[in-house]
Amino acid sequence: MRRTAVSPAREANTLRVCTALSDAQLAHHAVTALIEEAQLTPKPALVDRRGSGAHRDLDLATMLRSARTLEPTFAALARAARHRREPSALLRAELAQIGRAGEQDMLHATGGSNAHRGAIWIVGLLVAGASMTGNTTRLNAAHVSTLAARIACFPDRFAAPSDSHGERARQRYQVGGARREAQDGFPHVVDIGLPALRAARTNGVDENAARIDALLSIMASLDDTCLLHRAGLPGLHAAQHGARRVLKAGGSSTPGGQTALAALEHALLSLNASPGGAADLLAATLFLDMLAHHDADGSSASWNI
Repeated sequence: MRRTAVSPAREANTLRVCTALSDAQLAHHAVTALIEEAQLTPKPALVDRRGSGAHRDLDLATMLRSARTLEPTFAALARAARHRREPSALLRAELAQIGRAGEQDMLHATGGSNAHRGAIWIVGLLVAGASMTGNTTRLNAAHVSTLAARIACFPDRFAAPSDSHGERARQRYQVGGARREAQDGFPHVVDIGLPALRAARTNGVDENAARIDALLSIMASLDDTCLLHRAGLPGLHAAQHGARRVLKAGGSSTPGGQTALAALEHALLSLNASPGGAADLLAATLFLDMLAHHDADGSSASWNI
């Protein structure tokens, strides 16, 4: 079974998070992260306030409806993990069952469209990891992601063989996909997304652009199975190279970065490609960031976006 170690450097540079949160609060933060990711604009070829991007079966209203439908699922995931207290094969099976039920609720809410299947897995595991930290007042996000990774390393003994788009892309192109991302401790969240978000804020970038830059930082290195499914290697390379060009130009808040971002979106739309995997990891980044800014009195930092 894969085990995830946390390096001293990763431990030291990780956001601090408050963990004295109820199951309902964790679920609320998870749903808020999904909503804020969906509303973030402009995202290249993704659903946002402007429209549906490269998606024909999704729009912003559908994404928001899906996210809100999942609040009971996230609460149930948190409750199960808190009850079990330690990662185990039994907990993995229980969480998988809850997640599959949540997926059916999502599909019912969206009329059959896959708005958040990946997010149920990624954010759901982090919800479980956060709930298992007990009553400790503060600890860092690497610990939450490591607990989530330990859960992910156990096999889902009752799962039917997967024939999802992501699984087919993972096998065809021999990439890790969402499963490996979780088992490795969410490196694109803890080591890329969160540091990029923090760095942009430190440099005075407004919150909306800081989040876009975090998304682009994830896109620049992620082997996104959503892109691979929809457009193969050309789609993946267009996304990675285009994201790097935006960041090299100074990020999405600069004139050069905005020009490069528009070119990136044009390239992805021409390929009918959408970086949905990166979007799920951005939602996970926002979730851990919300925990980091959760005050002792139960309120959360309010970002002006």
